Amino acid sequence: MLKVYLSGEIHSDWRSEIILGAEELDVIFTGPVTNHNASDDCGAEIMGAEQDKFWHDHKGAKLNAIRTRKFISESDVVVIRFGDQYKQWNTAFDAGYAAALGKSLVIIHGDNHQHALKEVDAAALAVVEQPKQVVQILNYILHGKMP
Repeated sequence: MLKVYLSGEIHSDWRSEIILGAEELDVIFTGPVTNHNASDDCGAEIMGAEQDKFWHDHKGAKLNAIRTRKFISESDVVVIRFGDQYKQWNTAFDAGYAAALGKSLVIIHGDNHQHALKEVDAAALAVVEQPKQVVQILNYILHGKMP
């Protein structure tokens, strides 16, 4: 069984594409909480409200880091998706953390991010543009099958 962590932008259905495409493969998928409000507000909701936005965000970031650290450290492969819409500093951080742990990285992004992500791409074992390519990679890893 392959454990795959899906990190990255939350504004498209790329995770669903991969999960549905790999439903016949022996893969367990994990990832961050993708409900933006829940992810932002979890710390203050669970540990107590904060007047200052910095501390509100700080609590949420730390609580989310517990989940991120757990699932990235337990994964065999970490898939990192950079979308076009927003700067994703947290995604870049996840990529660096996974690389530091020696995880196998698969990076997804379009040509428009090629230069900006050259160091992230250099740490990856595969760089692709489409979620379906990730499914093909997982199939190859598990079964040695070409698309």
